[in-house]
Amino acid sequence: MTATAIVFPGQGSQVVGMGRDVIEISSAARGVFDRANTVLGFDLAALCFDGPSEELEKTDIQQPAIFVTSVAIWEAILEAGGRREAFSRAGGLSLGEYTALYAAGSVTFEAALALVRKRGQLMQAAAEAAPSGMVSLIGADEETAYDLCATLRENDVLAPANFNCPGQIVISGSASACRRAVTKAGTFECRAVALPVAGAFHSPLMQSAADGLRPVLATTEWRAPEIPVIANVSGEYHADVASIRDSLERQVVKPVLWQRCIERLIADGIEQFVEVGPGRVLTGLMRKIDRKKTAINVSTANSIPKLLESMAS
Repeated sequence: MTATAIVFPGQGSQVVGMGRDVIEISSAARGVFDRANTVLGFDLAALCFDGPSEELEKTDIQQPAIFVTSVAIWEAILEAGGRREAFSRAGGLSLGEYTALYAAGSVTFEAALALVRKRGQLMQAAAEAAPSGMVSLIGADEETAYDLCATLRENDVLAPANFNCPGQIVISGSASACRRAVTKAGTFECRAVALPVAGAFHSPLMQSAADGLRPVLATTEWRAPEIPVIANVSGEYHADVASIRDSLERQVVKPVLWQRCIERLIADGIEQFVEVGPGRVLTGLMRKIDRKKTAINVSTANSIPKLLESMAS
């Protein structure tokens, strides 16, 4: 049997209409949205299915929306005959790590959703507290990214935020430092593109969000995952409940080491990756990290039977 990892997307993968076709074929998926509406106290399903897009793009809405849609697709897979035990490892990009921990049995849906909602609110508040942003560096390696940030931050904040795949690194920081990065990236032999985000995620400017999240993580009931889940901040597996709480707190202010996570999973024998959730971001990154590995995207109702068929063969 092919060793398979399940991975879940993070912020930025949202699209109006996500999840609508899945609830039409899965009562389990429909139940996930119903439970989410109860936990949140507003109609998240309507925002996911009908928008408007500008509301869905808000950090405090976007994070629970992507989490719930990803869980709904995961539950639809299980309802259709999929098994958690078919996956040797699990992981997720930033927000997606919470979904991975849920799928691995570490936390209940209601507790994880409440936590994700609070995380989004805290990060939105931190973003509003200071003008800041994120910039994608195209063609830069890790050394170049750190050198660029050290040279251009001056008296501001500027730091690596996401190591996504070869040639694609994202940096975060103060608005003025991000502008310098965009205009001066050429001197570091790379290109820089400002990203349409609310703030400097995965940077020291999110410290207030990390501080606010700490007590919520502490009071959330966690269990050891039933399948190994890899942590964004280290590229290592969560060892116990304490490591889950610690790494999720640090993840808010530290860079996401996604390429390292995928390379670790490959080194541990994973041959196939299944992306479950809206969009195709992780499938695209996988092709740039290692094109020899199989990447399967499950973001629509039609893709669920195709996944089960491929895993049964």
